[in-house]
Amino acid sequence: MNTRSKNNMNTLKILFFGDIVGRRGRLAVAEKMPEYQKKHKPDIVIANAENLAHGFGITTKAIEEMQEAGIDFFTSGNHIWKKKEGLSLLLEPNNAVIRPHNYPPMNPGLGYKILNIGDYKILVINLLGRVFMKEMTDCPFRGIDEILKKVENEPLHAIFVDFHAEATSEKSAFFHYVDGRVSAAVGTHTHVATADARVTETGTALITDVGMCGAKDSVIGHKKLQIIQRFLTQIDTTHEVEEEGGGVISAVLITIDPRTKKAIAIKSWMDEVL
Repeated sequence: MNTRSKNNMNTLKILFFGDIVGRRGRLAVAEKMPEYQKKHKPDIVIANAENLAHGFGITTKAIEEMQEAGIDFFTSGNHIWKKKEGLSLLLEPNNAVIRPHNYPPMNPGLGYKILNIGDYKILVINLLGRVFMKEMTDCPFRGIDEILKKVENEPLHAIFVDFHAEATSEKSAFFHYVDGRVSAAVGTHTHVATADARVTETGTALITDVGMCGAKDSVIGHKKLQIIQRFLTQIDTTHEVEEEGGGVISAVLITIDPRTKKAIAIKSWMDEVL
C-alpha cells in the first residue's frame, strides 16, 4: 500500500476511478495518472476493477499494471468471478482487491477492508445491488449495517462505499440509508457518469454513477456493432471489449475532514485521451 505525505493536515483526499474496462481503459488511466497526481495530490487512489482484464474479471498482470500506474486499492462487482486467476488473487491475504460483501460468505475474498494510509485509517466497503441484477445476493442495506456494527470501535478517519448497482432508484434509496453514516458512497456498474455529485447536509459525498474508463467509440466499453446487432436480432452474442480508438476517463475526487469523517467536497469529471 502506497503512503503519501498529506497535502493538508486537515483534509484527506480520495481519487476514485469508475469501472476500468479492458486494455483501453488501463492505458487511459495510466496516461492521465501523473497529471491527476500532480493536480489533485490524493492521499489514496481507488478504482473499480471488475472489468479490468479483457472486460471481465481480474488477473495478476492487470492489477499489477494498474498498481504501477498509481492505483492503491480496488473495488469490484458482479464480474469479479469471471477469471479463475482472479479467484486465486482474492484469496491472497495481502491482496489489494475486495469483492461485494453481500455475496455468500464462503466466496473467496473480503467485502471490506481497513487501509492504513500514513496516519489515516480508511474503511473501504464494496456492496452489490439487487434490482435488475441476475445475482441473488444478500440485502446490501442490511450488509452495510453489519459492517458498520463490526467496525464501530475502530478509530477511522473515513468510510468509503462503492455500491455496484444497476437501478438508480436502488442507489438513491441506499444513499439515503447511509447518509450521515459514511463519508462517501459512489455508484458504479452502469458505465455512464451521472450529473448528481453532491455533499449532503450531514457530510456524505454521493454520486449515482461515476462512469467508466474505456474506449470512447463504444457501447459502455464494448464493440458497438455487436451490441447494435444484438438489439436488432434479439440473439444473444458474445460482447467483445473495444480496444481501438480514443479513450475516456470518468473519476471523482472526494475531500474529507478526517477529524469528523465528514465529506467537504466532491468533484466529478470526464476526460478524453487519444
